[in-house]
Amino acid sequence: MGRRVLITGVAGYWGNELARRLERSDEVEYVAGIDVRPPGADLQRTEFINVDIRNPALTRLVAQTRVDTVVHSDILLAPEPGKGSRQLHDINVVGSLQLLAACERTESIRTVVARGSAAIYGAEPNAPEFFTESMARQFPLRTRFQRDVGELEGYFETYSRRRPEVTVTMLRCQPSLGARIDSPLTRYLTQPIVPVQLGFDPLLQFVDADDVVGTLEAAVLNPVKGPVNVAGEGSISLSRLLRMAGKRSLPVLPPLFETALRASRRLGGTVLPPEAVPWLRYGLTIDCTRLIDEIGYRPRPTLDAVRSFVGRPGVEEAIRPLAENGRRRRTARRAEAVRR
Repeated sequence: MGRRVLITGVAGYWGNELARRLERSDEVEYVAGIDVRPPGADLQRTEFINVDIRNPALTRLVAQTRVDTVVHSDILLAPEPGKGSRQLHDINVVGSLQLLAACERTESIRTVVARGSAAIYGAEPNAPEFFTESMARQFPLRTRFQRDVGELEGYFETYSRRRPEVTVTMLRCQPSLGARIDSPLTRYLTQPIVPVQLGFDPLLQFVDADDVVGTLEAAVLNPVKGPVNVAGEGSISLSRLLRMAGKRSLPVLPPLFETALRASRRLGGTVLPPEAVPWLRYGLTIDCTRLIDEIGYRPRPTLDAVRSFVGRPGVEEAIRPLAENGRRRRTARRAEAVRR
């Protein structure tokens, strides 16, 4: 008998890619996926369960699968198609609570893996060089998303204490880079002109998107109790990243940084979530010893993830429409001024 795995958010990138890998694993007998949208057509033997993670019917549906492993990948770091910004809190917190209630009533479960965020540490001027897993909550959780991450981690810790026979792994992931990742951060980095905060050049850390999927798979097959940091080893300064990407930076005074981002949006730019502003001022780096030594997975270094991202096919194609949108908007404004 092989493993029986249930994945939430199976229509998203992380859930879909993990299901595809687990389908090929000799150690996995059965894969089920939960989402409100069907997954990609490339999945061959994943049973799709069409239900909102916040629906109380989840308890009955999870029990019917008789799974021994649950992977919670339906934690949103940013809005996605069909899951807008107003739903982030409900899906992240209420959805996680509903999932854990279903796990409480499914006696066959022995492993729970959740894709969390390193945002729980916070980006602060007096932060340690590398955060270890024991250093969470040393600094205030300043944004709504950080508080959501802290809240849902608390729920998983409580569940782990109530069900000591279940191994609960919380993966604290750094921001992801990849050819198929469309996020506020990747859109920020692919702008023709990138606003930066004058006087600050933060050290940043990333994880390649394929390595996030690889970490999820490794945690399914070799879970450990508690939080685990996930990132590529090393770090890179924002200025070096932009040079490697061939981007021009626009230094602005830190109090005006968010205003500059909003102004750039009119030219096809993007607005970053609140927690990204201090992250792009002070940086945030984490220690991944536990991931490497205990789970047995080593992501490619941060520098390699950045090199792969800046050299990815389609980056320039993604930039051109942004610039073209800006030109069209400027032309329309000029035409309107002439008419007036």
